[in-house]
Amino acid sequence: MNKKLVAALSGGAALVLALTGCGGGDEDKKVDDWAKSVCDEVQPQLKKIQGANTAIQGAADEQDSKKLQQTDSKAFQEISESYGALAKAVNKAGPPPVDSGDKTQQQAVKELNATSGSYTKLKSAIDKLDTSDKSKFAQGLAGVADELDKLSKSGDQALQKLQEGKVGSAMAKQPGCQKPKTAGGATT
Repeated sequence: MNKKLVAALSGGAALVLALTGCGGGDEDKKVDDWAKSVCDEVQPQLKKIQGANTAIQGAADEQDSKKLQQTDSKAFQEISESYGALAKAVNKAGPPPVDSGDKTQQQAVKELNATSGSYTKLKSAIDKLDTSDKSKFAQGLAGVADELDKLSKSGDQALQKLQEGKVGSAMAKQPGCQKPKTAGGATT
């Protein structure tokens, strides 16, 4: 009953990993320093989001509606808090030292805060589901999965803009902006 939620969640991981950037070779010290200040804060949050996603995936076959509800609720709370922390990290770092840096920073912070708020709403929706009736719970869970799917497909243009050009290249070089390793050592 949780498989649709898991499928939607895997799409949502792309939004998080938009912060990981992609390689480049510009050595601008100011941009590198800015990227380091953001990326030092990113890694712990990416790990929390990854852990929450893993918890939801691990509960995909859970038959106990109450346990499933608790797992998903806790995971959505952790993801919401992590996106909020990412917004604070980008805000605290200030505008990247590039053209339109102020606008880029503001858009990224707005996007991250909106994503945090969306996960808070998903947590609230899952908390309100009636676990005593498996049929109603499954219907409600499908509604939550639909909302999660919309969230995962929602625009991440601000985050993509944040990782463009010099800023993206600088972020890609920072260990804190690299995808966290899974327990088996592979990246996700």
